[in-house]
Amino acid sequence: MPDDARSTEPCPSWTRLFHCFGLIGLLSFGGPAAQIALMHRELVDRHGWLNEDQFLRGLSFCMLLPGPEAMQLATYAGWRLRGIAGGLLAGSLFILPGALVIAALVWLYVSFGTLPAVQAAFLGIKAAVVVIVLQALWRISRKALKTAAAWALALGGFVAIFALDLPFPLVVLGAGVIGLIGRTAPQDDLAPHLSVPANHWRTIVIWAGLWLLPLLALSLSGATFLATIGWFFAKLAVVTFGGAYAVLAYMTQTVVTTHGWITTGQMIDALGLAETTPGPLVLVTQFIAMLAGAQTGGAATALAAGAVALWATFTPCFLWIFAAAPYVERLTHHPRLRGALNAITAAVAGMMLNLSVWFLLHLLFRSLDEIQLGPIGLPAPALQSLDPRAVALALMAPVLAIALRGRILWLLAAMACLGLIADSFTLG
Repeated sequence: MPDDARSTEPCPSWTRLFHCFGLIGLLSFGGPAAQIALMHRELVDRHGWLNEDQFLRGLSFCMLLPGPEAMQLATYAGWRLRGIAGGLLAGSLFILPGALVIAALVWLYVSFGTLPAVQAAFLGIKAAVVVIVLQALWRISRKALKTAAAWALALGGFVAIFALDLPFPLVVLGAGVIGLIGRTAPQDDLAPHLSVPANHWRTIVIWAGLWLLPLLALSLSGATFLATIGWFFAKLAVVTFGGAYAVLAYMTQTVVTTHGWITTGQMIDALGLAETTPGPLVLVTQFIAMLAGAQTGGAATALAAGAVALWATFTPCFLWIFAAAPYVERLTHHPRLRGALNAITAAVAGMMLNLSVWFLLHLLFRSLDEIQLGPIGLPAPALQSLDPRAVALALMAPVLAIALRGRILWLLAAMACLGLIADSFTLG
């Protein structure tokens, strides 16, 4: 028997399950910490469908997986309560409200984003985004960088991305291998070998096929743009350890520099708008795909690109949960897996520092060049392109962030207003 099999207690009705997870999906603002707290209140405190131990083990399990841990925790809870169908319902309801809001925001952004007043407001939002990313970096660093080895991995991650421009998946893989082989544990502390029964392999194969076969069909049909979108976000889904902020550097590197789908400014705007929606922040992938689609082929391409990005990003989340959920007990206590995850998280902290520097430079300077010293490439801002409004907003953003105590929606709204005020003073 697999460890941690689903609960045999009476299951909630489908109606109650729909209402509960629908409410969670609608109210899941504020990032993973707030979303996890909301789920704990609803699933443990209010309904009593999971006990404290089940909830915490599920959370630990989801933190081992690539992808948005809050969405996967919702899927895991649904799986425990009503099997695969319950997990599919819970996970989908966690995503759907935010996906609909993102689609509306893309339409508004494409329609009105070039207006001077809107651009001024977005300058303030960009300053807020830099602070939000720095806050996320601070939270991860406090948890992940507790040893000299962790600091060394963080430094290595920063240099690998900032100076050497190495591919993000390669850096994540390297850190994981270091953590895997570097973790020592007593032999009797190691988790036993995982044996997967034949009928469980069928679940894995079905969900892997559901994820990848549509992308293969796009490639074979000649839909080059949509196929490229799909394969990129599918690859992203495999390396998204540490939350959406962890892979923003990789996303920026690929969608801005490699493919040229959007600009760095649009990338920062996308993150700022994604912060205003319910659901996982990784829905920013939908925004990026739809914006790239709108600029490539209009509204129809935007809708298709958004659908492909959602499919490529979130279908593997269901795959990970349904494949590994029966083995939660073994996975969450495996020391080598923990070592690999800790090493990846440490390296991710360094890569997030790179993202913060990258965003800040693009906020403050209108023009950036690059200095190439052999394999090392360093950004070189043109000093004459320094934007005084951006400097003022960048100084105000952390003050407001502290005053508002983590209320991200209020911070974004306040900084948008300050952007408009700064623009009016400039015009005056």
